[in-house]
Amino acid sequence: MSLFDLSEKTIVVTGAASGIGAETAKQLKAVGAKVIGLDRNKPEQHVDHYIEIDLSNPASIANAAAEIPSGIDGLCNIAGLPPTAGALPVMKVNVLGLQMLTMSLIEKMSDGGAIVNIASLAGLGWPDAVDQIKGFQTKATFENLAQVCEELGVDDERSYFFAKEVLIAWTMQNRWTWRERGIRMNCVSPGPVETPILKDFLETLGERAEEDMKVMDRAGLPTDIAPVAVFMCSDASAWIRGANIPCDGGMFAHVMTGMNGL
Repeated sequence: MSLFDLSEKTIVVTGAASGIGAETAKQLKAVGAKVIGLDRNKPEQHVDHYIEIDLSNPASIANAAAEIPSGIDGLCNIAGLPPTAGALPVMKVNVLGLQMLTMSLIEKMSDGGAIVNIASLAGLGWPDAVDQIKGFQTKATFENLAQVCEELGVDDERSYFFAKEVLIAWTMQNRWTWRERGIRMNCVSPGPVETPILKDFLETLGERAEEDMKVMDRAGLPTDIAPVAVFMCSDASAWIRGANIPCDGGMFAHVMTGMNGL
């Protein structure tokens, strides 16, 4: 079997009904994978089995995880909320729900499995937020989230950036957590992507987003991001662990060289 042939693999995709999730499901199917799609809304196509899930609700996550069979080979954590959703929903769905689902599925994952988290260019500032990230990781639960966010200064404006910072850090922290089973975790960080929620990002980020868009040759498309997620589910990526892979038209390099005077 080719390293890029996923015909013997079953991949769970969250957010499979739209945007990057739908395109990832489509491309996984194109290389032979069986796709279990998780979303609040039923995907119109490209999934073999649909499971309804609300990533802001622990009971819904537990029910969805229980319905997923053992022997899955990958998990693409793609579902997420935009900045306009507000701090608590963003932190629940983009961090706590994602983490709960992931940890619930580890025992159901085959050896050699892959976990792919869709992060964001918005999370590039994580090294400057380590203390805040540690505080969140130490304290935050679904039950006390409002209190923890208030203590750490994570308001509506900060929440999306912080959620992606936490996700990138968590991915790197788990680079070898399941190494004895060959299970790897990585993340992909897109820049602005043409999806149904792009307008929410532009609304929230305002002038910052406008300046970014002037630098870029174009906004990304789900078809730019999905192939990277599919590759990260394939055996060809087996030695990539704990990585944060920019897929952003060069914006990460632009920001980093600018910050460091290059």
